[in-house]
This record gives sequence, structure tokens and C-alpha cells, in this order.
Amino acid sequence: MSSARQILTDPVTAHMRTDPTRIPAGASVAQALEYIRDHEIGGRVVYFYVVDDADRLVGVVPTRRILRAAPATPITEVMIAPVVAVPHTATVLDACEFFTLHKLLAFPVVDAEGKLLGLVDVDLYTDELTDLEKRQESDDLFQLVGVYLTEAEQRQTVLAVRKRFPWLLCNVVGGMIAAVIADAYEDVATLALVTPFIALVTGMAEGVAIQSVSLALQTLHGRRPTWGVLAQKAGRELLVGLLLGAVCGLIVGVVAFVWKGSAMAGLSLFIGIAGGVAGSAAIGIALPFLLRLVRRDPQVASGPLALAAADMVTLLLYFNLGRWLLR
Repeated sequence: MSSARQILTDPVTAHMRTDPTRIPAGASVAQALEYIRDHEIGGRVVYFYVVDDADRLVGVVPTRRILRAAPATPITEVMIAPVVAVPHTATVLDACEFFTLHKLLAFPVVDAEGKLLGLVDVDLYTDELTDLEKRQESDDLFQLVGVYLTEAEQRQTVLAVRKRFPWLLCNVVGGMIAAVIADAYEDVATLALVTPFIALVTGMAEGVAIQSVSLALQTLHGRRPTWGVLAQKAGRELLVGLLLGAVCGLIVGVVAFVWKGSAMAGLSLFIGIAGGVAGSAAIGIALPFLLRLVRRDPQVASGPLALAAADMVTLLLYFNLGRWLLR
């Protein structure tokens, strides 16, 4: 079985059916039905394809339309034109985008001259895409933390270390930056009202960031990113993050107030968690889109980068609030 990435990059011609039902453009509906009866029809009948004398695709006729038309009607009067066709240079990923965007059950495949080569339908992809979906779900769990290894790579110790180390290094760098921030705010970070909650604040931000990265990767499966979609998704995720952070921040703030007896400590935690979670949610949803838009692979890089960014944003907000409210 091909790997997930190999399937997506396969040429669509390697997966198409080569037996589409052709109807001559000069035929009437009666002649078309007679032609269909006299020729073997492979697969599920969904659409009939109208071609000219040079086998160039000129139209498509859905099954229902040809059955309801009067026998004497020219086939060109019941066909749909122009036809949405998949070019022979397309990949499986490109074909999946056609199904997603146009909501049809089959698409003809044509060459550069418009000649009908074959067709792709949803049945053709059922087994492969089911395997791909299962594999992709498994891959995403590892890609979120920066790991993507084939089975062969997993068996080679040195290669596995080399593959995984860059993304662990990203976490090391992020942790060092967080340490620099904590050192710069030493007057706040060491306060008895601040120190016990640092891990809680950053942990919540990291958790939401990873959730948002996962949602973004699901959105990007088989789709092309656009700046408009990015703005829409980031705005919505920012609002969701703000609501999540406000609820969690309120709970933690109340507990801190009861525990430490400080209303300012509770307020700083409430604002810090609400703002940190909201910012981390926006970062997590935006990073995969931005990486794809600049033609970089978001699958492996997004998770480690989102975690590092979430820590930095949250610590800066939390420490500045502490300096403002608690000193």
C-alpha cells in the first residue's frame, strides 16, 4: 500500500477508469440510448460524456436527464456544457479538491487537447482514501509534536534521531527563550503570588495552541489555503480562545483569591489566562495556514512552533500583568 503522501502525489491517470460511456455529439436521445444498450457500461452509471468526431469532450449528460428527454431531442440540447474536467496532469490531491469544491460524483479526465481519456469517481477512491484517512489521523498525532517517520526510518536509530532532533531543538530554543523572559522579569517571576501558577498558565496556553493546530491541519487536508480563509478562521478561533480562556481564567482566579487571599493575584490570573489562551488559539490556527501559504510543509513544523510561540506570548502577558498589578 502506498504511503499517505505518495497517494496524494500520484498522477490521477494512474487511478482513473478508462471506460467512460461516450455518446456521439450528432446523436439524438433515442440514438444515444440505443448506443448505450449496444455497448458495455463499466462501473456505476452516473454521467454520459458527449464527444465529437475527434473524441474531444463537448458535454456531459446526467443519467436522469437523458431518461426524461424526448427520443427525438438532439443530445446537444440536453447535455451540460462546458464540462468541469480534471486535466491529465493533475494529482490525486487535485482530484480530491474537485470533489470537495464541485460536489459531483465523477469527473472526466482530458488531455491537453480536450480529448476524453477516462474518468474518476468517488467509488474509485473509497479504499485508498479510507486508508489515507486512517494513516493521516495517526500521522497527525505525531506531527503535532514534530515527528514524522516512516516504518523504515523508525528501524534505523541514527536516522530516527536525526529526523526527530530538529523539532526537539525547536522546543529547546523555545524553552530557552521562555527562560530568558523569566529572567528578565525576575522581580515578578519570583513573587509568591506568581511563581506557583507559571506552569498552569503556560500549560493551558500550550494545550489550546495544539488543539488549534490540529483543527487547522484538518481544515487544510485536500484544500488550498487562502488569505481570506485564514482571516476568517483566525478571527473565529481568537473568539473561541477568548471565551475558553475567560472561563478557565475565572475558575483559576477565584481559586487563587481563596488560596492566596489576594484579589490582584486572581485578577492577573484571570486576564493572563484569558489573553494567553486567546493568543495561543489564534497562533495555533494561523501557523499551518501561513506555512502552507509560503509553500512550507505545515504538518511537522506547526506543533513545535506553536508551543514555543504560546509560551512566549503567555509569559510576557502574565509577567507584565504581575508587574502592573502585584508590585
